[in-house]
Amino acid sequence: MRLRTTRIRDLVALAVVAAVVVWTLAHVIYGSLPRVPIYAGASLYVLAAIEVVLAYIIRSRVANRELGTDPRQLHPITAARALALAKASAVVGALSAGIWAGFWLYLFPQRPLLRSATLDSPGALVGTVAGIVLAAAALWLEHCCKAPPEPPEDPAH
Repeated sequence: MRLRTTRIRDLVALAVVAAVVVWTLAHVIYGSLPRVPIYAGASLYVLAAIEVVLAYIIRSRVANRELGTDPRQLHPITAARALALAKASAVVGALSAGIWAGFWLYLFPQRPLLRSATLDSPGALVGTVAGIVLAAAALWLEHCCKAPPEPPEDPAH
């Protein structure tokens, strides 16, 4: 079975569905929710940063292997684990972006009417951007985990 790359349109669809569900729920339950701190979704930035660093490490290891300059080979299990992390993080990032975006889309028009909506909007916006950043970092990590193409066979040898 061949593993396919994560498609951006699938992540966007997931985010849109999550946004619609949360926007609908927010109409019903917003009054009973606690205040949203501005950094509620900021923990996703940390995970995104870790994935970007991991992507650059894997990318350099793969490039050095192709050139034959790095004696430390990237173990296939390490690449597989990084790929699994990337795929899971892409879904989490898309879901988080959709959830926070749906919440923000409910809050934004309520700001003139509700002081709590004005206070909660920045936290929802930070969470939306964090989800997008995480999904982008995960897609970059997934891209860096691709195996290089096999060199062509030399018929002269």
